[in-house]
Amino acid sequence: MRKNKLKKMFKEGKPIINGWLQIPSAFSAEVMSHQGWDSCTIDMQHGVVDYTNAVNMLQAISTTDVTPLARVNWNEPGQIMKILDAGCYGIICPMVSNKNEAENFVQACLYPSKGYRSFGPVRALLYSGEDYAEHADNEILKLAMIETKEALDKLEEILNTKSLDGIYIGPADLSLAVGEKPGFDKGENTKAYKEILRILEFTKKKNLLAGIHNGTAEYAEKMISKGFDLVTVGSDQRFMSAGAKNAIEKIKGKKNTSSSEGY
Repeated sequence: MRKNKLKKMFKEGKPIINGWLQIPSAFSAEVMSHQGWDSCTIDMQHGVVDYTNAVNMLQAISTTDVTPLARVNWNEPGQIMKILDAGCYGIICPMVSNKNEAENFVQACLYPSKGYRSFGPVRALLYSGEDYAEHADNEILKLAMIETKEALDKLEEILNTKSLDGIYIGPADLSLAVGEKPGFDKGENTKAYKEILRILEFTKKKNLLAGIHNGTAEYAEKMISKGFDLVTVGSDQRFMSAGAKNAIEKIKGKKNTSSSEGY
């Protein structure tokens, strides 16, 4: 089976730079994948990507050595299993709030007897190799998103979940959970920032992978310096918007103040 490059990078202490795909286009995914990311995540939660789009995007990513990940829209076994069968090498699962939810997520990624994933890796066999079933449990990356008030209260029990590889912080929902305005790149004087560092500390103590979503490359570099193992920078939609906005501002000489707080 094709090895999961991200797991190797984590063991070696190398930071993982993750791209984020919201545009439902195989060509857009292919363009992004050729830019040097270590991994690219197909956002099936807040983007406008459906399953058919995602399969085409996975095929496009496969033209490179970039590791394909997906953020599913909910902790729902059917969706998790189906995108894994399509050849996704890691799942970011949103709104994991307690150990029971964490266990349900992890077990949907594992074949019996460790979990309850059903066998039928139709495209995964093409991408990974004929021995997929023998090694998939060890190669698939499983990241639970820590972003609810309950998750903050029950962080340690979530981190103790067997076979969980790590966590991924969504700063926008995390901000809402602590009573602050949603957004990325939180200032050091915010409650969300303090919680981010607390989550990081607990995760590192468990020797698990810690990931976080960032709005800018500069903030992502800061998070790497703090100890995060995986950092996401912006998204394809944001890069397209920023590039177009910059060109129009230069030509028209007028600054466009509109912005998006979403992913």
